[in-house]
Amino acid sequence: MKFSLLKKSIVLVFLVLLIDQIVKIWIKTHMTLGQEIPVLGNWFILHFTENPGMAFGLQFGGNYGKLMLSLFRIGAIAFLAWYIIRLIRQKANFGVVACFSLIFAGAMGNMIDSAFYGLIFSNSSFFEVAQAFPPDGGYGTFLHGKVVDMLYFPLFSGQFPSWFPVWGGQQFSFFDPVFNIADSSVFIGVASLLLFQRKYFKGETRTIGETEKEDVEISPETEENN
Repeated sequence: MKFSLLKKSIVLVFLVLLIDQIVKIWIKTHMTLGQEIPVLGNWFILHFTENPGMAFGLQFGGNYGKLMLSLFRIGAIAFLAWYIIRLIRQKANFGVVACFSLIFAGAMGNMIDSAFYGLIFSNSSFFEVAQAFPPDGGYGTFLHGKVVDMLYFPLFSGQFPSWFPVWGGQQFSFFDPVFNIADSSVFIGVASLLLFQRKYFKGETRTIGETEKEDVEISPETEENN
C-alpha cells in the first residue's frame, strides 16, 4: 500500500502527538512535582517539572505573557499547517515535509498542554500527584495550562574556571534544561532542515541552474537574429 505525502505527514504528526501526550499524562498522574526516576543511571532521568512558558524550561512572564505566548503558538500552528499543505501540493521532497510535520507536531503537543491541562488536571505539588478531571475543576483556565516536562540528561557536570566570563567559578551540568518529546520533535525538525537543506532543496537549485544555463545559451542566438 503506497502512502501519499499527506498520509505520511498525518501519520507522523499523529505518532508524535500520541507518544508525547501518553508520556505527559502518565507523568502528570503518577509523579509528584520534582520527583525523579533514573532511567540510565545519572545520565538519563525522568524529572517531573512544569513549565508555564516556552520550550526547554524558558518562561514568558505573567498571565498576559502566557496568553500572548499561547496566541502566538496558535498562529504558528496555523501557518505551519498551511505551509505543509502547500509543500504537499507542490510534491516537495518527503524529507522537507517530514521536518515541518515534526515541527508542527511539537508545537501542537505543547499547545495541548497550554490549552487544556489547566482545565482537566488538578494542581501538581511536591507532595501530591495530580488528579484527572477533579470534582472541583482544574487548576487553571483555557490557554493558561502548564507544559509538562520530564526528559533530563545531566550527562556531565563541572565548574567553570575562575577566569571564565560571567559564570566564573559557578557549577554547571550538561544538559541542564528539562524538556519533553514535543520539544524534541521541534528540535529534530529544525536541525534536520539545517543539516540536510542541500539535499532537500537540490531539485529547486538544479531547476534554477538549468534555467540560467538556458538563458545563457539562448542569448547569443537572439543577438545574431537581431
